Amino acid sequence: MSTTATPVALSSLPEAETTPWIPGPLYRISVEQYEAMTASGAIPESHRVHLINGLLVQKMTQKPPHVVADELCGSELLRVIPSGWHLRTSKPVRLPAQFSEPEPDRTIARGTIRDYEGRHPGPGDIALVVEISDSSLAEDRKLATEVYGPAGIPVYWLVNLVDRQVEVYSEPGPGGYRSSAVYAAGHTIPVVIDGREAGQIAVEDILPRHGK
Repeated sequence: MSTTATPVALSSLPEAETTPWIPGPLYRISVEQYEAMTASGAIPESHRVHLINGLLVQKMTQKPPHVVADELCGSELLRVIPSGWHLRTSKPVRLPAQFSEPEPDRTIARGTIRDYEGRHPGPGDIALVVEISDSSLAEDRKLATEVYGPAGIPVYWLVNLVDRQVEVYSEPGPGGYRSSAVYAAGHTIPVVIDGREAGQIAVEDILPRHGK
């Protein structure tokens, strides 16, 4: 006698059983492979991903406080950026040594917009990267130790909406950053570009008023 199994919808299984099994080891793709796949359309622009440590990582959907902090930060940075630099918004930063091409919320890059018609800026072109962080706070802190610091990005700002503070990482090295400072309400953050202070920004001026 034979029996017929009744199909079970995945949505009715316990959460642990619906998580797909990912066998190892994973294959890390290079920045060059990622760029080729993007250029060919193998990775459509509609897929909100970027390359982190050789893996495609889905970018988080931005909630209103994230958007507000991003826009405020951009406005304040534009106010102090000196001649010879420009501000980029959610654009790729090329870090081949780390198998990464992240798209930070804000980047201060050397030169003009047209200087990057044929390539994305790399560590030698960048003074500062900024990530606005709420639900991805732990991952964004790992970017300091695993990606931006080892790549030689001079300064990394983490605008922490959870604790309403700005974490500033500097002095990059193989293990991440050797120096860090936390700026809370009432503090002003020095904007250091190419080793020189270009101005200061008040913490309250880049945080949304009503928390995360």
